[in-house]
Amino acid sequence: MRVKDELPINWHHTSFRVRYQETDQMGVVYHANYLNWFEIGRTEMIRATGIDYLGMEAAGVLLPVVDLDVQYKHPAKYDDLVHVFTAITAFSPLRIHYKYEVRRLPKQEGQLGIMNNQTDETRLQGELLVSGSTRHVWVNRDWKPARLDKSLPKLYDALRNSLLEGKE
Repeated sequence: MRVKDELPINWHHTSFRVRYQETDQMGVVYHANYLNWFEIGRTEMIRATGIDYLGMEAAGVLLPVVDLDVQYKHPAKYDDLVHVFTAITAFSPLRIHYKYEVRRLPKQEGQLGIMNNQTDETRLQGELLVSGSTRHVWVNRDWKPARLDKSLPKLYDALRNSLLEGKE
């Protein structure tokens, strides 16, 4: 199932402050840390369905990254409040694709936490720092393709419903 271009995307959101250890000698976030932030976004999005990665892996389902794309716009700096917005852009029993936006809010406007289901991309809060996408395949412990609808139907249904929310 693919998200239609003309339909709004359901964004899931989590936020945190940039830690000192994430910055480099120039005082900005080291570029590879944004990939970790993408993972935090994915993890929290899946957690919002009621299933966490531990449960997913205990059921024998793994989700490796097979493709990654990142565009750096502006650097994040120490103590910035950053928001990672995550959305599913394509989904099937064998694959899932995500898009991400990492944004910074002014300190006085920021609050930490998780907020789900923002649908209007033009209304995402904050200055766009980084955008990107990842593609994944569902595999079993032997790294063989695994149909999510057969291996973990509860997660499949939850992700499918999250994707369809507000679109029917």
